[in-house]
Amino acid sequence: MFKIKGSCPRDRRGTIGGPIKGDNLSRSETRKRKAAATGLSARRLLAPVFLAVLLVLGPPPAVAKYASLVMDAETGRVIHEINADTRNYPASLTKMMTMYLVFEALESKLWTVDSKLRVSARAAHQPASRLGLRRGQRITVEDAILALVTKSANDVATVIAENMSGSERSFALRMTAKARKLGMYRTTFRNASGLPHRGQLSTARDMGVLARALIRNYPVYYRYFSIDRFAHQGIIHRNHNKLLRSYDGADGIKTGYIRSSGFNLVASAQRHGQRVIGVIFGGNSPNSRNVLMTRLLNLGFKALRQGSSLVVATTPPKPKPAKAKARAKARPKVEPKMAARNQSLGPVPKHRRWGIQVGAYAQYSRAYDAARKAIEVAPRQLRNGTIKVVPLKKRNGKILHRARIKGLSQKNATLACRFLKKKKAHCMKIRMRDGYRVATNKR
Repeated sequence: MFKIKGSCPRDRRGTIGGPIKGDNLSRSETRKRKAAATGLSARRLLAPVFLAVLLVLGPPPAVAKYASLVMDAETGRVIHEINADTRNYPASLTKMMTMYLVFEALESKLWTVDSKLRVSARAAHQPASRLGLRRGQRITVEDAILALVTKSANDVATVIAENMSGSERSFALRMTAKARKLGMYRTTFRNASGLPHRGQLSTARDMGVLARALIRNYPVYYRYFSIDRFAHQGIIHRNHNKLLRSYDGADGIKTGYIRSSGFNLVASAQRHGQRVIGVIFGGNSPNSRNVLMTRLLNLGFKALRQGSSLVVATTPPKPKPAKAKARAKARPKVEPKMAARNQSLGPVPKHRRWGIQVGAYAQYSRAYDAARKAIEVAPRQLRNGTIKVVPLKKRNGKILHRARIKGLSQKNATLACRFLKKKKAHCMKIRMRDGYRVATNKR
Protein backbone atom coordinates (compact mmCIF):
# COMPACT_ATOMS: atom_id res chain seq x y z
CA MET A 1 0.00 0.00 0.00
CA PHE A 2 1.42 3.37 -1.05
CA LYS A 3 0.80 6.35 1.21
CA ILE A 4 0.46 9.85 -0.15
CA LYS A 5 1.85 12.61 2.05
CA GLY A 6 -0.35 15.48 2.88
CA SER A 7 -4.05 15.57 3.32
CA CYS A 8 -6.95 15.76 0.92
CA PRO A 9 -10.66 16.08 1.55
CA ARG A 10 -12.50 12.75 1.72
CA ASP A 11 -15.87 12.05 0.27
CA ARG A 12 -18.36 11.86 3.09
CA ARG A 13 -19.42 8.48 1.79
CA GLY A 14 -15.92 7.05 2.28
CA THR A 15 -16.22 4.42 -0.45
CA ILE A 16 -17.82 4.35 -3.85
CA GLY A 17 -20.37 1.67 -3.01
CA GLY A 18 -22.55 3.88 -0.78
CA PRO A 19 -22.54 5.75 2.54
CA ILE A 20 -20.13 4.88 5.36
CA LYS A 21 -21.47 3.15 8.45
CA GLY A 22 -23.35 5.54 10.63
CA ASP A 23 -24.02 8.05 7.85
CA ASN A 24 -27.55 9.29 8.37
CA LEU A 25 -29.23 9.46 4.91
CA SER A 26 -32.90 9.79 4.20
CA ARG A 27 -34.69 6.97 2.37
CA SER A 28 -35.32 9.15 -0.65
CA GLU A 29 -31.62 10.03 -0.93
CA THR A 30 -30.70 6.33 -0.71
CA ARG A 31 -33.16 5.48 -3.50
CA LYS A 32 -31.72 8.21 -5.72
CA ARG A 33 -28.16 6.94 -5.23
CA LYS A 34 -29.16 3.34 -5.99
CA ALA A 35 -30.97 4.48 -9.13
CA ALA A 36 -27.90 6.45 -10.24
CA ALA A 37 -25.67 3.41 -9.71
CA THR A 38 -28.10 1.21 -11.63
CA GLY A 39 -28.20 3.72 -14.51
CA LEU A 40 -24.42 3.80 -14.67
CA SER A 41 -24.26 0.01 -14.91
CA ALA A 42 -26.93 -0.01 -17.60
CA ARG A 43 -25.03 2.58 -19.63
CA ARG A 44 -21.86 0.50 -19.37
CA LEU A 45 -23.73 -2.59 -20.57
CA LEU A 46 -25.41 -0.74 -23.46
CA ALA A 47 -22.22 0.95 -24.66
CA PRO A 48 -21.16 -1.99 -26.88
CA VAL A 49 -24.67 -2.12 -28.33
CA PHE A 50 -24.56 1.56 -29.29
CA LEU A 51 -21.11 1.04 -30.77
CA ALA A 52 -22.42 -1.79 -32.94
CA VAL A 53 -25.32 0.37 -34.11
CA LEU A 54 -22.93 3.16 -35.03
CA LEU A 55 -20.84 0.71 -37.02
CA VAL A 56 -23.91 -0.46 -38.93
CA LEU A 57 -25.47 2.96 -39.46
CA GLY A 58 -22.20 4.84 -39.77
CA PRO A 59 -20.72 6.39 -42.88
CA PRO A 60 -21.80 5.08 -46.30
CA PRO A 61 -19.65 2.46 -48.05
CA ALA A 62 -16.48 3.74 -49.68
CA VAL A 63 -16.83 4.56 -53.36
CA ALA A 64 -14.22 5.21 -56.01
CA LYS A 65 -13.96 8.74 -57.31
CA TYR A 66 -13.41 7.38 -60.79
CA ALA A 67 -13.95 4.04 -62.53
CA SER A 68 -13.98 3.12 -66.20
CA LEU A 69 -14.07 0.18 -68.56
CA VAL A 70 -13.92 -0.44 -72.31
CA MET A 71 -15.25 -3.70 -73.73
CA ASP A 72 -15.50 -5.44 -77.09
CA ALA A 73 -19.27 -5.93 -77.40
CA GLU A 74 -18.89 -8.99 -79.61
CA THR A 75 -16.62 -11.07 -77.41
CA GLY A 76 -16.96 -9.40 -74.02
CA ARG A 77 -13.17 -8.94 -73.90
CA VAL A 78 -12.10 -6.06 -71.66
CA ILE A 79 -9.74 -3.67 -73.45
CA HIS A 80 -9.28 -1.11 -70.67
CA GLU A 81 -10.24 -0.90 -67.00
CA ILE A 82 -9.73 1.31 -63.95
CA ASN A 83 -11.39 0.40 -60.64
CA ALA A 84 -13.73 -1.77 -62.69
CA ASP A 85 -14.81 -3.88 -59.70
CA THR A 86 -15.17 -1.08 -57.16
CA ARG A 87 -18.77 -0.59 -56.08
CA ASN A 88 -20.25 2.83 -56.82
CA TYR A 89 -23.67 4.45 -56.92
CA PRO A 90 -25.07 3.85 -60.43
CA ALA A 91 -27.61 6.73 -60.31
CA SER A 92 -29.78 6.67 -63.45
CA LEU A 93 -27.70 3.91 -65.04
CA THR A 94 -30.13 1.87 -62.94
CA LYS A 95 -32.77 2.52 -65.58
CA MET A 96 -30.85 0.25 -67.97
CA MET A 97 -31.98 -2.71 -65.87
CA THR A 98 -35.49 -1.27 -65.61
CA MET A 99 -35.65 -1.17 -69.41
CA TYR A 100 -34.11 -4.65 -69.68
CA LEU A 101 -37.08 -6.02 -67.73
CA VAL A 102 -39.48 -4.00 -69.90
CA PHE A 103 -37.91 -5.46 -73.05
CA GLU A 104 -38.22 -8.91 -71.49
CA ALA A 105 -41.94 -8.29 -70.88
CA LEU A 106 -42.38 -7.19 -74.49
CA GLU A 107 -40.51 -10.22 -75.82
CA SER A 108 -42.64 -12.59 -73.73
CA LYS A 109 -45.88 -10.83 -74.83
CA LEU A 110 -46.69 -9.91 -71.23
CA TRP A 111 -46.89 -6.32 -72.44
CA THR A 112 -47.16 -4.66 -75.84
CA VAL A 113 -45.85 -1.23 -76.75
CA ASP A 114 -49.45 0.03 -76.57
CA SER A 115 -50.18 -1.42 -73.11
CA LYS A 116 -51.39 1.26 -70.68
CA LEU A 117 -49.61 1.70 -67.36
CA ARG A 118 -51.43 3.39 -64.48
CA VAL A 119 -49.78 6.19 -62.49
CA SER A 120 -50.02 5.94 -58.69
CA ALA A 121 -49.79 8.83 -56.22
CA ARG A 122 -46.36 7.60 -55.13
CA ALA A 123 -45.09 7.56 -58.71
CA ALA A 124 -46.50 11.02 -59.41
CA HIS A 125 -44.56 12.48 -56.47
CA GLN A 126 -41.11 11.16 -57.39
CA PRO A 127 -38.51 13.96 -57.49
CA ALA A 128 -36.79 15.30 -60.61
CA SER A 129 -35.92 14.39 -63.22
CA ARG A 130 -39.55 13.61 -64.08
CA LEU A 131 -42.10 13.67 -66.90
CA GLY A 132 -44.77 15.35 -64.76
CA LEU A 133 -47.31 12.51 -64.64
CA ARG A 134 -50.43 12.86 -62.48
CA ARG A 135 -52.14 10.35 -60.24
CA GLY A 136 -54.65 8.21 -62.17
CA GLN A 137 -53.11 9.11 -65.52
CA ARG A 138 -52.08 6.32 -67.92
CA ILE A 139 -49.02 6.12 -70.14
CA THR A 140 -48.22 3.62 -72.88
CA VAL A 141 -45.26 1.28 -72.54
CA GLU A 142 -43.61 2.84 -75.58
CA ASP A 143 -43.90 6.35 -74.18
CA ALA A 144 -42.56 5.05 -70.87
CA ILE A 145 -39.49 3.62 -72.63
CA LEU A 146 -38.89 6.87 -74.52
CA ALA A 147 -39.28 8.91 -71.32
CA LEU A 148 -36.63 6.78 -69.60
CA VAL A 149 -34.25 6.94 -72.57
CA THR A 150 -34.45 10.70 -73.15
CA LYS A 151 -35.78 12.41 -70.04
CA SER A 152 -34.53 9.81 -67.52
CA ALA A 153 -37.90 10.28 -65.79
CA ASN A 154 -37.99 8.97 -62.22
CA ASP A 155 -41.79 9.05 -62.05
CA VAL A 156 -41.98 6.81 -65.13
CA ALA A 157 -39.48 4.33 -63.63
CA THR A 158 -41.73 3.96 -60.59
CA VAL A 159 -44.79 3.51 -62.82
CA ILE A 160 -43.07 0.64 -64.61
CA ALA A 161 -41.99 -0.98 -61.34
CA GLU A 162 -45.43 -0.81 -59.74
CA ASN A 163 -47.30 -2.04 -62.81
CA MET A 164 -44.94 -4.97 -63.32
CA SER A 165 -44.36 -6.14 -59.74
CA GLY A 166 -46.97 -4.43 -57.59
CA SER A 167 -44.42 -2.35 -55.66
CA GLU A 168 -41.05 -0.78 -56.34
CA ARG A 169 -39.47 -2.88 -53.59
CA SER A 170 -40.60 -6.11 -55.25
CA PHE A 171 -39.42 -4.84 -58.61
CA ALA A 172 -35.98 -4.01 -57.13
CA LEU A 173 -35.68 -7.59 -55.87
CA ARG A 174 -36.50 -8.77 -59.37
CA MET A 175 -33.87 -6.43 -60.80
CA THR A 176 -31.20 -7.80 -58.46
CA ALA A 177 -32.17 -11.39 -59.28
CA LYS A 178 -31.86 -10.64 -63.00
CA ALA A 179 -28.49 -8.98 -62.39
CA ARG A 180 -27.19 -12.18 -60.78
CA LYS A 181 -28.48 -14.25 -63.69
CA LEU A 182 -26.63 -12.01 -66.16
CA GLY A 183 -23.38 -12.27 -64.17
CA MET A 184 -23.56 -8.91 -62.39
CA TYR A 185 -22.32 -10.27 -59.08
CA ARG A 186 -21.47 -6.96 -57.36
CA THR A 187 -24.71 -5.12 -58.15
CA THR A 188 -27.66 -4.57 -55.82
CA PHE A 189 -30.78 -2.59 -56.71
CA ARG A 190 -33.14 -0.90 -54.24
CA ASN A 191 -35.33 1.12 -56.65
CA ALA A 192 -36.11 1.37 -60.35
CA SER A 193 -34.83 4.89 -60.96
CA GLY A 194 -31.40 5.25 -59.35
CA LEU A 195 -32.47 7.86 -56.81
CA PRO A 196 -30.10 7.92 -53.81
CA HIS A 197 -30.10 4.78 -51.64
CA ARG A 198 -27.07 3.60 -49.68
CA GLY A 199 -27.74 -0.04 -50.67
CA GLN A 200 -28.00 0.58 -54.41
CA LEU A 201 -24.51 -0.14 -55.76
CA SER A 202 -22.88 -1.43 -58.92
CA THR A 203 -19.54 -1.53 -60.75
CA ALA A 204 -18.19 -0.46 -64.11
CA ARG A 205 -17.71 -4.12 -65.07
CA ASP A 206 -21.28 -5.05 -64.13
CA MET A 207 -22.70 -2.14 -66.12
CA GLY A 208 -20.63 -3.24 -69.10
CA VAL A 209 -22.15 -6.71 -68.74
CA LEU A 210 -25.65 -5.22 -68.65
CA ALA A 211 -25.01 -3.04 -71.71
CA ARG A 212 -23.77 -6.06 -73.65
CA ALA A 213 -26.85 -8.07 -72.60
CA LEU A 214 -29.17 -5.29 -73.81
CA ILE A 215 -27.44 -5.19 -77.19
CA ARG A 216 -27.23 -8.98 -77.70
CA ASN A 217 -30.54 -10.12 -76.20
CA TYR A 218 -32.85 -7.34 -77.43
CA PRO A 219 -31.38 -5.83 -80.61
CA VAL A 220 -34.80 -4.67 -81.85
CA TYR A 221 -35.65 -2.79 -78.67
CA TYR A 222 -32.08 -1.57 -78.14
CA ARG A 223 -32.69 0.90 -80.97
CA TYR A 224 -34.78 3.00 -78.60
CA PHE A 225 -31.53 4.14 -76.94
CA SER A 226 -30.55 6.07 -80.07
CA ILE A 227 -33.68 8.26 -80.03
CA ASP A 228 -32.59 11.89 -79.81
CA ARG A 229 -35.92 13.56 -78.98
CA PHE A 230 -39.24 12.61 -77.46
CA ALA A 231 -42.43 14.66 -77.60
CA HIS A 232 -44.97 14.29 -74.80
CA GLN A 233 -48.02 16.52 -74.34
CA GLY A 234 -46.52 19.26 -76.49
CA ILE A 235 -43.13 19.30 -74.73
CA ILE A 236 -39.94 18.17 -76.46
CA HIS A 237 -37.45 16.25 -74.30
CA ARG A 238 -33.95 15.85 -75.73
CA ASN A 239 -31.78 12.87 -74.90
CA HIS A 240 -29.29 13.62 -72.11
CA ASN A 241 -26.64 11.56 -73.90
CA LYS A 242 -24.96 14.23 -76.01
CA LEU A 243 -22.53 11.69 -77.45
CA LEU A 244 -25.36 10.65 -79.78
CA ARG A 245 -24.88 13.98 -81.52
CA SER A 246 -21.10 14.35 -81.25
CA TYR A 247 -19.56 10.88 -81.65
CA ASP A 248 -19.63 9.06 -84.97
CA GLY A 249 -21.41 5.71 -84.61
CA ALA A 250 -22.76 6.27 -81.08
CA ASP A 251 -26.23 4.75 -80.57
CA GLY A 252 -26.69 4.59 -76.78
CA ILE A 253 -26.94 4.07 -73.92
CA LYS A 254 -27.54 5.99 -70.65
CA THR A 255 -26.33 8.86 -68.47
CA GLY A 256 -26.64 9.10 -64.70
CA TYR A 257 -26.02 11.60 -61.93
CA ILE A 258 -26.50 12.03 -58.20
CA ARG A 259 -24.13 13.93 -55.93
CA SER A 260 -22.69 10.73 -54.41
CA SER A 261 -21.92 9.19 -57.80
CA GLY A 262 -20.66 12.04 -59.92
CA PHE A 263 -21.47 12.04 -63.63
CA ASN A 264 -21.84 8.49 -64.96
CA LEU A 265 -22.21 7.24 -68.51
CA VAL A 266 -22.54 3.94 -70.34
CA ALA A 267 -22.00 4.45 -74.06
CA SER A 268 -21.85 2.21 -77.10
CA ALA A 269 -20.80 2.89 -80.67
CA GLN A 270 -20.54 0.83 -83.84
CA ARG A 271 -18.12 1.34 -86.72
CA HIS A 272 -17.35 -0.93 -89.69
CA GLY A 273 -19.16 -3.86 -88.12
CA GLN A 274 -17.34 -3.56 -84.79
CA ARG A 275 -18.96 -2.38 -81.56
CA VAL A 276 -17.36 -0.96 -78.42
CA ILE A 277 -18.95 -0.41 -75.00
CA GLY A 278 -17.57 2.22 -72.62
CA VAL A 279 -18.42 2.83 -68.95
CA ILE A 280 -17.51 5.80 -66.76
CA PHE A 281 -18.34 6.31 -63.08
CA GLY A 282 -17.55 9.52 -61.21
CA GLY A 283 -17.05 12.12 -63.92
CA ASN A 284 -16.47 15.69 -62.71
CA SER A 285 -18.91 17.30 -65.14
CA PRO A 286 -20.99 16.31 -68.18
CA ASN A 287 -18.49 17.86 -70.59
CA SER A 288 -15.33 16.34 -69.09
CA ARG A 289 -17.08 12.97 -68.82
CA ASN A 290 -18.06 13.09 -72.50
CA VAL A 291 -14.51 14.02 -73.53
CA LEU A 292 -13.16 11.09 -71.52
CA MET A 293 -15.72 8.74 -73.05
CA THR A 294 -14.70 9.90 -76.52
CA ARG A 295 -11.09 8.95 -75.76
CA LEU A 296 -12.11 5.60 -74.27
CA LEU A 297 -14.24 4.64 -77.28
CA ASN A 298 -11.43 5.68 -79.62
CA LEU A 299 -9.07 3.52 -77.56
CA GLY A 300 -11.47 0.59 -77.94
CA PHE A 301 -11.78 0.90 -81.72
CA LYS A 302 -8.01 1.28 -82.08
CA ALA A 303 -7.48 -1.91 -80.06
CA LEU A 304 -10.00 -3.80 -82.22
CA ARG A 305 -8.34 -2.62 -85.44
CA GLN A 306 -4.89 -3.64 -84.23
CA GLY A 307 -6.06 -6.83 -82.57
CA SER A 308 -4.16 -5.81 -79.42
CA SER A 309 -4.45 -7.66 -76.15
CA LEU A 310 -5.84 -6.54 -72.81
CA VAL A 311 -4.95 -3.03 -71.69
CA VAL A 312 -5.14 -2.34 -67.96
CA ALA A 313 -4.74 1.27 -66.85
CA THR A 314 -3.97 2.41 -63.32
CA THR A 315 -4.67 6.13 -63.65
CA PRO A 316 -7.62 7.86 -65.32
CA PRO A 317 -6.92 9.38 -68.73
CA LYS A 318 -6.69 13.16 -68.86
CA PRO A 319 -9.25 14.90 -71.08
CA LYS A 320 -8.15 16.93 -74.08
CA PRO A 321 -11.08 19.30 -74.69
CA ALA A 322 -9.42 21.25 -77.47
CA LYS A 323 -8.91 18.21 -79.73
CA ALA A 324 -12.36 16.88 -78.92
CA LYS A 325 -13.96 20.19 -79.91
CA ALA A 326 -11.94 20.29 -83.14
CA ARG A 327 -13.09 16.78 -84.08
CA ALA A 328 -16.70 17.70 -83.28
CA LYS A 329 -16.55 20.77 -85.54
CA ALA A 330 -15.03 18.79 -88.40
CA ARG A 331 -17.68 16.07 -88.21
CA PRO A 332 -20.79 16.71 -90.37
CA LYS A 333 -24.03 17.20 -88.49
CA VAL A 334 -26.53 14.37 -88.57
CA GLU A 335 -30.27 14.93 -88.54
CA PRO A 336 -31.46 14.00 -85.03
CA LYS A 337 -33.89 11.12 -84.65
CA MET A 338 -37.40 12.01 -83.57
CA ALA A 339 -39.71 9.87 -81.47
CA ALA A 340 -43.37 9.79 -80.58
CA ARG A 341 -45.03 9.58 -83.96
CA ASN A 342 -43.07 12.36 -85.71
CA GLN A 343 -44.55 15.23 -83.73
CA SER A 344 -43.32 18.60 -84.93
CA LEU A 345 -41.26 21.07 -82.94
CA GLY A 346 -43.59 23.93 -82.10
CA PRO A 347 -43.21 26.77 -79.61
CA VAL A 348 -43.53 26.08 -75.92
CA PRO A 349 -47.17 26.35 -74.75
CA LYS A 350 -48.10 29.62 -73.05
CA HIS A 351 -48.63 27.90 -69.70
CA ARG A 352 -44.98 26.74 -69.69
CA ARG A 353 -43.11 29.88 -70.73
CA TRP A 354 -41.82 30.84 -67.28
CA GLY A 355 -39.13 29.60 -64.97
CA ILE A 356 -37.12 30.44 -61.87
CA GLN A 357 -33.42 30.78 -61.04
CA VAL A 358 -32.30 29.57 -57.62
CA GLY A 359 -28.64 30.52 -57.69
CA ALA A 360 -25.37 30.66 -59.63
CA TYR A 361 -22.41 28.43 -58.80
CA ALA A 362 -18.84 27.81 -59.89
CA GLN A 363 -19.51 24.07 -60.27
CA TYR A 364 -22.11 22.46 -62.50
CA SER A 365 -22.93 19.77 -59.94
CA ARG A 366 -23.70 22.34 -57.21
CA ALA A 367 -26.03 24.22 -59.55
CA TYR A 368 -27.86 21.03 -60.51
CA ASP A 369 -28.21 20.00 -56.86
CA ALA A 370 -29.54 23.45 -55.93
CA ALA A 371 -32.25 23.21 -58.59
CA ARG A 372 -33.11 19.67 -57.56
CA LYS A 373 -33.32 20.68 -53.89
CA ALA A 374 -35.65 23.55 -54.81
CA ILE A 375 -38.01 21.06 -56.46
CA GLU A 376 -37.92 18.92 -53.33
CA VAL A 377 -38.71 21.97 -51.15
CA ALA A 378 -41.56 23.20 -53.37
CA PRO A 379 -42.78 20.12 -55.27
CA ARG A 380 -46.33 21.37 -55.69
CA GLN A 381 -45.25 24.36 -57.78
CA LEU A 382 -42.13 22.93 -59.45
CA ARG A 383 -42.76 19.23 -60.07
CA ASN A 384 -43.71 19.83 -63.73
CA GLY A 385 -40.64 21.99 -64.35
CA THR A 386 -37.38 20.94 -65.94
CA ILE A 387 -33.91 21.53 -64.53
CA LYS A 388 -31.63 23.53 -66.80
CA VAL A 389 -28.09 24.55 -65.83
CA VAL A 390 -27.13 27.57 -67.93
CA PRO A 391 -23.43 28.59 -68.09
CA LEU A 392 -22.45 32.27 -68.04
CA LYS A 393 -18.90 33.28 -68.96
CA LYS A 394 -17.64 36.26 -66.95
CA ARG A 395 -15.13 38.85 -68.10
CA ASN A 396 -12.34 37.25 -66.07
CA GLY A 397 -12.86 34.00 -67.99
CA LYS A 398 -14.53 32.15 -65.16
CA ILE A 399 -17.86 30.40 -65.71
CA LEU A 400 -20.89 30.64 -63.46
CA HIS A 401 -23.49 27.89 -63.69
CA ARG A 402 -27.00 29.29 -63.24
CA ALA A 403 -29.42 26.85 -61.62
CA ARG A 404 -32.80 27.16 -63.30
CA ILE A 405 -36.11 25.33 -63.40
CA LYS A 406 -38.01 26.04 -66.59
CA GLY A 407 -41.27 25.07 -68.24
CA LEU A 408 -43.54 26.61 -65.57
CA SER A 409 -46.65 28.73 -65.71
CA GLN A 410 -46.28 32.34 -64.56
CA LYS A 411 -48.49 31.57 -61.55
CA ASN A 412 -46.41 28.58 -60.45
CA ALA A 413 -43.16 30.50 -60.95
CA THR A 414 -44.49 33.31 -58.75
CA LEU A 415 -45.78 30.94 -56.08
CA ALA A 416 -42.56 28.93 -56.10
CA CYS A 417 -40.38 31.99 -55.54
CA ARG A 418 -42.68 33.21 -52.81
CA PHE A 419 -42.52 29.84 -51.06
CA LEU A 420 -38.74 29.42 -51.46
CA LYS A 421 -38.06 32.91 -50.11
CA LYS A 422 -40.10 32.06 -47.02
CA LYS A 423 -37.70 29.12 -46.58
CA LYS A 424 -34.76 31.58 -46.78
CA ALA A 425 -33.78 30.34 -50.25
CA HIS A 426 -32.76 32.51 -53.19
CA CYS A 427 -35.23 32.67 -56.09
CA MET A 428 -35.74 34.87 -59.15
CA LYS A 429 -38.59 34.55 -61.64
CA ILE A 430 -37.59 34.55 -65.33
CA ARG A 431 -39.54 34.63 -68.59
CA MET A 432 -38.55 32.23 -71.35
CA ARG A 433 -38.36 32.99 -75.03
CA ASP A 434 -41.44 31.91 -77.00
CA GLY A 435 -39.57 29.36 -79.06
CA TYR A 436 -37.43 27.94 -76.25
CA ARG A 437 -37.35 24.16 -76.00
CA VAL A 438 -37.50 22.69 -72.53
CA ALA A 439 -34.68 20.15 -72.05
CA THR A 440 -32.72 18.94 -69.05
CA ASN A 441 -28.95 19.19 -69.33
CA LYS A 442 -28.08 15.97 -67.51
CA ARG A 443 -29.21 13.46 -65.03
